[in-house]
Amino acid sequence: MIQSAVFEFVLSSDSGLLLFMLYDYLTAMGYEDPLRVQQEAANSDLSCMIRFYSEKPVNADQQERTLLKGVFSVRKGKTQLHKWAERQVILCGTSLIVASVKDSLTGKMHILPLVGGKVEEVKRRQHYLMFSSAGPQAQTYYVNFDTLADYQRWHRQASKVVSQTISLVDLSCYSLEEVPEYLFYCQDITHLNLRHNFMSLDGPGGLVNFSRFAQLRSLNLSHNGLGVFPESLCEIQTLTELYLSCNGLSAVPARLENLQSLQTLCLDGNRLDSLPEELGKLSQLCSLGLSFNDFPLIPGVVERLGALDKLAMAGNRVETLDLCSLLRMTHIKSIDLRLNGLRCVKSETLEPVKHLTQLDLRDNQLTSLDLSSACSLETLQCQRNQLGALTLSGFTLRTLHARDNREYRPPQHLNIYPVPNQLTHMDLSRNLLEYLPDWVCDSRKIEVLDVSHNLLSELPARCVCVSLSLRKLLSGNNRLESLADLLDHIPLETLDLQHNKLRELPESFFYKALNLKYLNVSANALETIPPSSQSEESLSTLQELYLTGNKLNENCAALLVGHQNLRVLHMAYNQLQSFPASKLSKLEVLEELNLSGNKLKTIPSTVSSCKRLHTLIAHSNHISVFPEVLSLPEIKLVDVSCNELTEILLPDSLPSTLQELDLSGNSSLMLEHKTLNLFSHISTLKLDQKPAVTAGDAQGTSTLWDHGYAEMCGQRNKLCVSVLAVDRFGDSPEAAYGIFDGDRNEEVSRLLQCTMGDVLAEEIQHSSVDSVYMSNTFLTSHRKLGMAGQKLGASALLCYIHHESSEPGRYFSLTVANVGTCQAVLCRDGQPLALSKVFSLEQSAEEMERVKLAKAIITEDNKVSGVTCCSRLLGCSYLFPWVLPKPWVHTEPLCSQDEFLILGNKALFQKVSYQEAVSTVLAVRDPRAAAKKLCTLAQSYGCRDNVGAVVVALHIGEDSCTCEPPLLTTEARGPPLPISVSPCDPATPSSSSGIASEFNSEMSASEVGSEAGSTASDEHPSSGPTARPERRCRVHPALFQRQPSSATFSSNQSDNGLDSDDEAPLEGVISNGSKLEVEVDIHCCAFQLRSGPPESPKDLDEISDLKKSPSTSSLFGKKLSNGSVVALEDSHNIIEVALEAPKKKSGYFAAPAQQDPEDQLIIPPSLEQDVREQLRGQSPVVPGPPSSARDPNWDHPQPTVPGLHPTTVLQQDVYDTAL
Repeated sequence: MIQSAVFEFVLSSDSGLLLFMLYDYLTAMGYEDPLRVQQEAANSDLSCMIRFYSEKPVNADQQERTLLKGVFSVRKGKTQLHKWAERQVILCGTSLIVASVKDSLTGKMHILPLVGGKVEEVKRRQHYLMFSSAGPQAQTYYVNFDTLADYQRWHRQASKVVSQTISLVDLSCYSLEEVPEYLFYCQDITHLNLRHNFMSLDGPGGLVNFSRFAQLRSLNLSHNGLGVFPESLCEIQTLTELYLSCNGLSAVPARLENLQSLQTLCLDGNRLDSLPEELGKLSQLCSLGLSFNDFPLIPGVVERLGALDKLAMAGNRVETLDLCSLLRMTHIKSIDLRLNGLRCVKSETLEPVKHLTQLDLRDNQLTSLDLSSACSLETLQCQRNQLGALTLSGFTLRTLHARDNREYRPPQHLNIYPVPNQLTHMDLSRNLLEYLPDWVCDSRKIEVLDVSHNLLSELPARCVCVSLSLRKLLSGNNRLESLADLLDHIPLETLDLQHNKLRELPESFFYKALNLKYLNVSANALETIPPSSQSEESLSTLQELYLTGNKLNENCAALLVGHQNLRVLHMAYNQLQSFPASKLSKLEVLEELNLSGNKLKTIPSTVSSCKRLHTLIAHSNHISVFPEVLSLPEIKLVDVSCNELTEILLPDSLPSTLQELDLSGNSSLMLEHKTLNLFSHISTLKLDQKPAVTAGDAQGTSTLWDHGYAEMCGQRNKLCVSVLAVDRFGDSPEAAYGIFDGDRNEEVSRLLQCTMGDVLAEEIQHSSVDSVYMSNTFLTSHRKLGMAGQKLGASALLCYIHHESSEPGRYFSLTVANVGTCQAVLCRDGQPLALSKVFSLEQSAEEMERVKLAKAIITEDNKVSGVTCCSRLLGCSYLFPWVLPKPWVHTEPLCSQDEFLILGNKALFQKVSYQEAVSTVLAVRDPRAAAKKLCTLAQSYGCRDNVGAVVVALHIGEDSCTCEPPLLTTEARGPPLPISVSPCDPATPSSSSGIASEFNSEMSASEVGSEAGSTASDEHPSSGPTARPERRCRVHPALFQRQPSSATFSSNQSDNGLDSDDEAPLEGVISNGSKLEVEVDIHCCAFQLRSGPPESPKDLDEISDLKKSPSTSSLFGKKLSNGSVVALEDSHNIIEVALEAPKKKSGYFAAPAQQDPEDQLIIPPSLEQDVREQLRGQSPVVPGPPSSARDPNWDHPQPTVPGLHPTTVLQQDVYDTAL
């Protein structure tokens, strides 16, 4: 258990108080129904988020981490003069304590300081350690431990102490009410960290006794819930640093003046609105933290603090700043006034403010700002205000950050006088600038200039092209049509010109910009690029070149030869029909090549000359021959999806570095088992699933929607984005899609991917109100994260397409719920319609205010407690109540003008606007290729993080079938309709899934069980009046009934996920040692509704016998290691399948096209006739309801067969699942 991530309470016998606190906790999370709150309060999974104790919490592991003690044989000194004796030995804090009398602490105590000393094992004796102190008068003790476990534990703990450079004791996050009494023997302690505990005032180890620390200089008591300022701390006159953040303090005692050595005082996150006048006597105080309190203005006592040079007052209630008051604070150099709601900065005097050098005014409500009197100002940050005018003094200005001031008027009046000749860094991005001021061109030392996302139509030549200091220029997303000639040998190293209207670059561009290392001219109208030099010899140092989204042809490839230092080349979505083989061979240091979205028929064989190539992306071309890259020694990723591959010629062995191979979207590709076996070591292999042809497929199918997805790691080592797609959710025409982004962790996103569909299916049974069941889906998924969700979290977005039960006349509705930064965009009549809300502190003023009122600490990078920029996440339960799991829910009725839906994570929409995303999909049409293009564009635009996209094509027209609810009755639901397995498709995945699902076996089964808990299907659906009514379709009169899958995270497995060593292999599950490739769908196989009259008892007995037969059990369920069979309708969970799978080092991936003889089903002769009769009696599969033929590229309407009942299949596709 991670104790710091759980809310712990020590209660008396008053159970009413417990219930009140639990009710308050659950309602704050987002539960609204009192009955549901009562149900959730009884759930054992809740212990991962909140915990109650009837007495003081004691943890054996916690005590072991705070101190070690025992009776051992001890000898003092390195000589043999001293004898071995049994003594009590204690390791606590920074010292080794040895008692002078056995089993007693009443006699003399020998204290051995260990910081800077040594701890060594005595090799000639077993379980011996030598402890030595530092300094010329070092002492030594030998200790003989009884067991190896004791020896290792003491050695490990002592090694940490001796490696420290200062006498620091870190006891944070231990749930302590007192420090160990032995800690007071460590008189050399100078730094003590006790943050995130429950420290009390009284007791032997309470705060009243802290004055016994004779050399204590730094004390951290943040997040201890003190309530009042402990005045006993005022007696520790050696203190130089005192941290008391987030303790609910409302007053500071006057006795604080006793701490005359105090230099740093941090009181952030309390409820202070004033300071005592006695605080002015702290003559050495140089840093004062008062952020996130309730101060209406800067306290007057600050004027008397003569040594104070840094004042932090972010997140208070200061609405007006009077520069005249700063004149009396002649010592202060840095002031932080972020997030104050500041509306006005007054300057009623002409007297200059000479001492102020740094001022932070971010995230306020300023409309104008005049700081011309701050003549010594060096750094100003005024991002995310509403500035229409900005006036500054340029005498000493070095850094100016003024981005995102476009909400009202653009900062056209940007005046700095005199010319800021010391200015080195200026950020004016995301404003409405139409031109650059003249003083920008006159600045002599400017090195970094960011003017992206403005309205600039030109860049002044003397500002950019002849500057002798500019090293980095970001001017993308403007209206530039040309670029002036550059000066010879300018120092420019980084140039970003993407998303402009450039048709050409200057002819001399490359051989004049010899220092250029990064160039991005994507999304322009370039038809050619300039040569790298005037002669055959090139001096180019260019390393990264991004040319995506232009009009370049194959002739431009010859001009790249001179860039021999090129490491990254992106030429996606141009007009390349070929790439000259002789030119590619000369790019010997190339590491990443992206040629997607062109008209290439082949990748030149000379690509094998690029020995450093690790990434080749060439999807969405016409390539028919697999490129010769599998012999490269460093190749990691190959993406040739959406091409025309027919075969793959492989070397005898594949490089061990290959981690990802994407072959999806190649409809003619047939892979032999030998080829698949060679791919067994690859972490991620993406192939098209080829389901067996059923009777329904023979007649043709018609869908209302289909999807494609793409996930790319970028420059990260792991993929933390997961996708959920269910084209057929339940029995009626419904669908569910989701995307989950764990930012820096992959565990939470994978858990949500595997469980959230089942949780939604369960919650729909409890309520028919969209906002209720979607909110509860998120809250339940948050709870089911268990231990994994304590310190880790993820953004999540879930879309549910369904019939609106309250409005039978409507066709479909789309309900969207999200937390974090994942977003959904609907294309309606060619225009983007945002359906989600971004829960980022920078983009939501409402959430920022809520987090501030909860007294959270928002760091300078706008993150809650320095952890996340999101105010709502699934997981991160230790950040409650600042970060909540309650989602934004929105329902949008769908119509025939709705063409497709786009789901993406933060990285996608940071680089690709809504309008560009919609235009991109409209141009591509195919959902999978469109998703691929969106991710490729984001990477070419500069995205280096994980990026994920889902494109859902909608074929909803007026001729689509509609379903309406039947008359509500008080009768309970009938039993589920009988289910049988298709004779042609016993275990076939959804055809829309695209790849075989994957599981990483690095996490053991016990970890999955403990971290995830049970899923929603463990709970029984409600049968009350709020239960969702059954639906009857006008076109297809068969009664549909939802069959939610039961994805249960079981903790009954062994640590390696197996119950025994002799487990039989599972059908459809193949293991390669680190991943499990699963042929079946994530939640269930393809089921059919039986037609005709019910079976006779004799038939049922025969079926029962078939289910019990080991040879035929795979038709009806999953055979477990103990010989039992779990019916598929009871458990279709891929995690259970994975846990039961054998772990072998070899194997091959799913190849349904050619079935291996060993994989074929063998039926005993005695049962063969019975099986034939059962299979013959099954009804054929019928396609779903028809779709409209709005566009031939999107829609493919097929005729339906009248009189046949549709198949009820819960098809769920979960991609790249590495859990």
